[in-house]
Amino acid sequence: MANRRIDVRAILADPDLRRKLMVSTIQATQAREGIETSREQADRAYHVVTELERAAFFDLQAPQSVAGEPVDRHAAFVAQLRGDRTDIRFDIAHRDFASIESSPLAYDRVGNVAALTRRSPQLGSLATIVQGVIVRPDEPFLRRFWEVSTRRLARPWKTLHKGGEFGRFYFDADLVIDWSLSAQSAFHRLRDSSLYFREGLTWPRAGGEFSMRRLPPDCVFSDKGPAVLLHEGIDLWFVSAIANSAVAEYIMRARLSRKEMGARWELHVIKGIPIPAAAAADSSRLIDLAREIYSAKAYWDSGNEISTAFVMPWLADSRFYGRRDGALVEVLDAVEAFERDGDEILQRRFAEIERIVFELYGVNERLRQLIVEAVGVRPKELLWPQMAKKGPEQKRMEHVWRLLSYLVKRVIEEDEDGVVPYSNGSGEIGVANRVREHLSTLFGARGEGLIEVEIVNELKRTVKGYRKCTSLEDWLENAYFAHHADLYKDRPIFWHIASAQGTSNCAFGALVHYQRFDRNRFAKLRSSHLRDVIEELRREVGLADRAGRGDDRTELQAKLEEVQLLDKRLQHIQEGHHEGPEGGDRDFRILTPWKAPSARPRGWDPDLDDGVKVNIAPLDRARVLRVAGVLG
Repeated sequence: MANRRIDVRAILADPDLRRKLMVSTIQATQAREGIETSREQADRAYHVVTELERAAFFDLQAPQSVAGEPVDRHAAFVAQLRGDRTDIRFDIAHRDFASIESSPLAYDRVGNVAALTRRSPQLGSLATIVQGVIVRPDEPFLRRFWEVSTRRLARPWKTLHKGGEFGRFYFDADLVIDWSLSAQSAFHRLRDSSLYFREGLTWPRAGGEFSMRRLPPDCVFSDKGPAVLLHEGIDLWFVSAIANSAVAEYIMRARLSRKEMGARWELHVIKGIPIPAAAAADSSRLIDLAREIYSAKAYWDSGNEISTAFVMPWLADSRFYGRRDGALVEVLDAVEAFERDGDEILQRRFAEIERIVFELYGVNERLRQLIVEAVGVRPKELLWPQMAKKGPEQKRMEHVWRLLSYLVKRVIEEDEDGVVPYSNGSGEIGVANRVREHLSTLFGARGEGLIEVEIVNELKRTVKGYRKCTSLEDWLENAYFAHHADLYKDRPIFWHIASAQGTSNCAFGALVHYQRFDRNRFAKLRSSHLRDVIEELRREVGLADRAGRGDDRTELQAKLEEVQLLDKRLQHIQEGHHEGPEGGDRDFRILTPWKAPSARPRGWDPDLDDGVKVNIAPLDRARVLRVAGVLG
């Protein structure tokens, strides 16, 4: 068959070519939105948008009277045509539709958006805006940073921004990604590796509330946390101030498709943010305000145990208790006041950002009010956003629990082998007494006994969401591990191994450091700690029997059998015992789904790179943890 020649000149000379192309494009675009559009309808839409001087739209979805009562849409339409009402008709110049090109006809915003964007370059022209790595599935490649941070592991782990919670200007990413060459070759998508480890901005692509925050220079970003890599000379703090403003959100929401509305902030929406020119004074002020908000949040986060910036909990910070001789209630008051004052400062700074940005866009009072009403109530700037829904009493109790959690953390990390029994024995001091020693060191001027009394008085209070505890021992035995697992997002690194679950009396308990709990320390737990308890209980059972103390003997025998059962269960884990289906209640092996069975450990020999979820599972199935179902 002879090659068919195409007359390109004749095609381009067709005076109706633009209409033909646009009509088919309109139909295709609407089809992607799930809307069936005939050629005649698409042709009329093309005519309205491109050939008429102005287009009129009527908002008749749910018209209301002046008093706010619903009215018949037909009556409302007639009233608008007669001039009896003026609130549901929108006359839009067809040139203004270019301001939201390829987006739905947001007729009630088109004119306003066009006016705001006409004189300003869009962010997409000032930066490379791109989605990053997709691993799919996550389990082989992603971890929380605390799972892998305390020792040099076989894989190079890098901080990963993968969307996450709402947070303007500042966000502490707690995920890390395996950046080894073998892992990269297995990723679903990597993109150009030169894009990573550059400072910029990022945002959660999924989620209802938009927030732009700094992307540090040593990070990887993902498809769910895309990057804004600004061109040279464009200040990231200035751009972040603009992008986080109500004006920017108003413009972005006009660009959302029906499928994206309230669910996703896609790249084309972010690229379309107009970045207005600013005088040096305004630009400098916005940069300073954005940096100040970032720094304040980062400074507060140094008291958050699961932050990468953690130093010590807020109650242990000398700023709040002066010479370390203030009563605990006074320290709590000081921390509460610091947070309250910090929140007020942040909100004033953000209000100033809003004011300056409104001025840069040239927004008059009428349009400003319209924008404020359209975007609705936006999240406040807070030092401690994770506790935004908690009341003052809950925050105070959280501070007390965080202080005790920190002291337990120090006790375990300072222990020689990372195995700390709850009771004194085997030549070791129990966890409660070690916590008391740290309290004495930290609050020496107050005295160990007095500060403990004050802490217990707080623990005894009834506060929603927190277990009431009658003593330090009660909190350590019955509240700590559940709190730790929740705080560490179901990836706890300090495990409470116990002979009984829940809050029942426990014959044996010990805290172990996951990252040091290898084959040898597991064996030591059984051969030393448990063996000593078993032998001591056997002696006491014999003494009670010879002395004719029947009730004591029964109680001691029950404790002995409880500890022996724990030892048997630990033996199953140590040996990798399994019966029935893989992953069932009688399977005590470490199961790594992404590894071949031959590559999995035989018995207790965990690979820390595999993460907490995999390695704690056998203990959870064997019911040797104080809290059942700790993985959530």
